Amino acid sequence: MNEMTRIAKDALKDINGFIGNNNYNVIKVEEGYCELEGIISETSYNNMNIVHGGYIFGLADTAAGIAALSSVFGSDVNIVTVDASINYFKPAKGEKLIAKAKTIKPGKTISVIEVEIYNDKNDMVAKTSMTFYYITK
Repeated sequence: MNEMTRIAKDALKDINGFIGNNNYNVIKVEEGYCELEGIISETSYNNMNIVHGGYIFGLADTAAGIAALSSVFGSDVNIVTVDASINYFKPAKGEKLIAKAKTIKPGKTISVIEVEIYNDKNDMVAKTSMTFYYITK
C-alpha cells in the first residue's frame, strides 16, 4: 500500500457522521486519483429497493474530494465542493459500489474531478463532474 492510500485510509476511519455511517472504504489513492468502495447495507436503499441517489452522490463526492486533496497531502489546505453534477445511468444494486475519481483539471485554487461509479458487476451506474475550491487553513 502506498503512503497516500495509507494516509487516506487512516483519515477516513476516524471520521464520524455521514462518511463514517455510509461504509465508505479507501481502496487506492495516487496523486490526482482515488478509488473508493461503498459497502451497501439496508440503510443505503430508497423506497424502491435500489441504492439511494444521495448515497451514490456522497460516495462520488468523497472519492473526488480525496482525489483533489491528494495533490496537497501534508499541507495546510482543505477543500470544499463548489459545483457538482451527476448522471444516473441504471439502478444500483448489489453488495458494493466502486467510485473511480480522476482529476481532469488540477489547479492551485480550483480543480475539476470526474468520477465514474460502478456496481459489483462492473456496470457503470453513474458519472459525476465536480469542482473543488482549495482553502488555506
